[in-house]
Amino acid sequence: MYLKRPAGGLAFCLFYLASCFTNKYVLSVLKFTYPTLFQGWQTLVGGLLLHVSWKLGWVEINLCSRSEILSWLPASVLFVGIIYAGSRALSRLPIPVFLTVHNAAEVITCGFQKFVQKETSHLKVCSVLFLLLAAVCLPLCDTQFDPNGYLWALIHLICVGAYKVFHKLWKPSSLSDLDQQYINYVFSVVLLASASHPAGDLFSALDFPFLYFYRFHSSCCASGLLGFFLMLHTVKLKSSTTSGQYAAWSFLAKVITASLSPFFFVMTANVLTISCLVISGVGEALLVYTERTGT
Repeated sequence: MYLKRPAGGLAFCLFYLASCFTNKYVLSVLKFTYPTLFQGWQTLVGGLLLHVSWKLGWVEINLCSRSEILSWLPASVLFVGIIYAGSRALSRLPIPVFLTVHNAAEVITCGFQKFVQKETSHLKVCSVLFLLLAAVCLPLCDTQFDPNGYLWALIHLICVGAYKVFHKLWKPSSLSDLDQQYINYVFSVVLLASASHPAGDLFSALDFPFLYFYRFHSSCCASGLLGFFLMLHTVKLKSSTTSGQYAAWSFLAKVITASLSPFFFVMTANVLTISCLVISGVGEALLVYTERTGT
């Protein structure tokens, strides 16, 4: 059975959908396109909530080894690249398009497994080729083609793939997923706060037309809270299910989010664009199958 632990999985899907929609609303509808501030806010909220949860005994975090913390910092750099480039891309691209390019990050991890670890199956290579085909053809078919949006999506893709590869290569095992996320949060807050002035976001945001509007404040608060709860449910789902079951829930969350997004956000699509989205979905479904069966 592909989908087990329905309560945890459905909660994960709900938070994935709500987080993605909230971020898209702030970035594309309100047009708050200052990623050092927006992502800095989200990581600050996530870090504070995770710290409070730790101190209250709700979660367990163990950061006793300085050497292991330092060894994880390259992954934290990639994490900042993921959220920064992802924010830039999502502000310009429709959600289904963004997710299609995001899925192509598996090309990097599969390439690493095949050419370095020599352990990738032919079926997995086939599934990754579907993802790559969809991501390459999509810009050629996209009637809303935005070169900057696709450029940031490509950077996001590379950072996601490199992050996954680093995680496979990383040797120390004493840092849990929550430990790693805590380090990511702290590092991101420091780096993004330091970059907000040089990037010009700090003072440009003062001219943001909705700066004193309730819907902007409430949306930003929601984005921080939803991002934190999505992270918690992701960690919980990964720890309580197999990799195949988690992949199935992740795939379901993306399908639901991509399917519902055109009803809430503007998206113009033709037959070729939809075909690329479907090909990407087929590729990810095959990936789920390979994870589930181990083939």
